[in-house]
Amino acid sequence: MSKKEQERKATTEGEEAMAAVVNRNIAALLERRQAEERKKPVQERVADAITSFTGSMTFVYIHVLLFSGWILINVSWLPILRPFDPSLVILAMVASVEAIFLSTFVLISQNRMQALADRRAELNLHIDLLAEHEVTRIITLLTAIGERLGVEESRNPELEELARDVQPEKVLDTMDQVEQETAEKAPLGTEEEK
Repeated sequence: MSKKEQERKATTEGEEAMAAVVNRNIAALLERRQAEERKKPVQERVADAITSFTGSMTFVYIHVLLFSGWILINVSWLPILRPFDPSLVILAMVASVEAIFLSTFVLISQNRMQALADRRAELNLHIDLLAEHEVTRIITLLTAIGERLGVEESRNPELEELARDVQPEKVLDTMDQVEQETAEKAPLGTEEEK
């Protein structure tokens, strides 16, 4: 087997291994999402179904037809019924009550989605910190190997800095401090904002 064929085979095997890992991760994430959906309480399922329906064009079409018919009948432009709400007060009340309930359902769904997003963000942070720790250990190991073999690049001062573990609480403190300093230096508002 030639060198190029060996390289192609190694690349193909690497891609298949990567695809297997990616496929496994996708399957695991989908299974997790489906399990979470099955565990949702009935109230959340109802709220999600209502929110999903009210966010559809079908809902819009129904309301256009219903409200148009209501208005046309009650201003006597569509004489299929006697006007039952000539001042449209009942329509306004119905629309207001509907808006109150719909906004509540949307908030319920958004709160649940925000909680899921927070959990995913925490998972990402944990994975990032683990990867950072692993990379730090790899740098330490490779630097030691490089020094042992006499590789000049292994004495790079930047590697010493990279070989130190990141302390997330200090990073957050620094971010807060910079944010606070930036807010203190920023003008209270431009003329356009006033």
